[in-house]
Amino acid sequence: MEQWEEIRRRVLVRGESKRQIQRETGMHWKTLTKILSHSIPPGYRKKCTRPKPKLGPYLERIAEIIESDKAFPRKQRHTAKRIYERLKEEGYTGGYTQVKGAVREIKQYAREVFMPLLHRPGDAQVDYGHALVKENGVLCKVVFFAMSLPYSDALFVMAFERECTETFWEGHVRAFEFFGGVPRRITYDNTKITVAKILGAHSRRLTAGFLQLKSHYLFDHHFCQVRRANEKGVVESTVKYTRLNFFVPVPQVHSLEELNAYLLTRCQEDLSRHLRGQKAPKRQLLEEERSAFLPLSEVPFDACRKVSTAANTLSLVRFDSNDYSVPVRYAHRPVVVKGYVDRVAMCHKGEIVATHRRIWDKEKVSYEPVHYLALLERKPGALDHARPLEEWNLPACFTILRRRLEDELEGRGTREFIAVLRLLETHSLSRVRIAVEQALRFRRPVRDVVAQFLFSREEWRAPTFRLEGREHLRLVKVARPDLSAYQHLIGQGGPR
Repeated sequence: MEQWEEIRRRVLVRGESKRQIQRETGMHWKTLTKILSHSIPPGYRKKCTRPKPKLGPYLERIAEIIESDKAFPRKQRHTAKRIYERLKEEGYTGGYTQVKGAVREIKQYAREVFMPLLHRPGDAQVDYGHALVKENGVLCKVVFFAMSLPYSDALFVMAFERECTETFWEGHVRAFEFFGGVPRRITYDNTKITVAKILGAHSRRLTAGFLQLKSHYLFDHHFCQVRRANEKGVVESTVKYTRLNFFVPVPQVHSLEELNAYLLTRCQEDLSRHLRGQKAPKRQLLEEERSAFLPLSEVPFDACRKVSTAANTLSLVRFDSNDYSVPVRYAHRPVVVKGYVDRVAMCHKGEIVATHRRIWDKEKVSYEPVHYLALLERKPGALDHARPLEEWNLPACFTILRRRLEDELEGRGTREFIAVLRLLETHSLSRVRIAVEQALRFRRPVRDVVAQFLFSREEWRAPTFRLEGREHLRLVKVARPDLSAYQHLIGQGGPR
């Protein structure tokens, strides 16, 4: 470039002869003319396309193969090598490099071009992602719910065991609470959780679960076209950003609750970011966007899946391929199961009769030993063989109590011990443990002795009778008792 500039200055400014420049540099006349005509080197300029006598007749065939591949999965499409092999079978005599270059060029020019979209306040996008975490030292995969607000670019992320209706509901409830309102319009993929059937490009038959959520919060929905996830590109980028920033390095947690507390903290910290091209940090933009939100409902959404069933002979209720126990008095009775993301509640006639921690594995059983104590009282011989009591770790004082009762009461000792266990139906384990330890100081620590230590003196004290609110009782006349018979009995030296 220095020589180029010097030659142009000598000829065009100083007026030196072109032949003088040629003699000094040995430059061809055409080259000198090009220098004087262009302020910078124009580069290589091809006047016409280079002919391809061998590959030319097959270019349309290559384009046809590439176009037909779009209907098949990416992992089952033609490579350049496979296209080359097929062309050879059809009579192509050229080399592989020409075919490889043609394939690359056709694919590059065939790439889709996207339209930049306008993001209005109050719009949201939802998607799921997957990531690895180390829970209690075990590496496992979790699914995380992500909701993004394109206008402010605020995001909310929450991890779950599985992608299902309950986690879909819970993710929305927590996201709305985090953002402080309900977006007016939310964009989704065509998942089975939301769409029962695709009726056309923009027509969907919605699932009952999704309609319940919409009916409660009253937001509008929008579904992407099939295999057009780019229509919600903001949340797609949010999923990628979350995986690379919130899950790297792999989080090491003791429970899913600890992981979600960590993710919530990261979402709050992310609000302080100021993105390129934005006029303010995310937190300030979110405050502006809240004016476009729908208000949160005063009645919270009950994010649980309800199933009507009945307890079986073993006093177990099946929900989501797992069994949960209920008190034996509800065996063979109708039960409504409420499945939340963290617990399962069993209800009978509107009353919650049992609650268990949600099991996300398959074909597992969750027993509550207290549910079977009433049955055990009728069948004391099953005490050492009852499966619900197999992993019941009671304090050591209960073992001592059973041994003493069985030694002192012989055949009645086991039944008396079960009667003590039944106190756990109405009292906490810690209170019963203290009562058992106190009863063991007595000669015979039976059930009634243990029970008396479960109540304070104030609880045993009879309530004081008052006339407030019972004014009609003031008219009642109670005669004084005749104590002459008792005095006569004392005078004769009767028992005292």
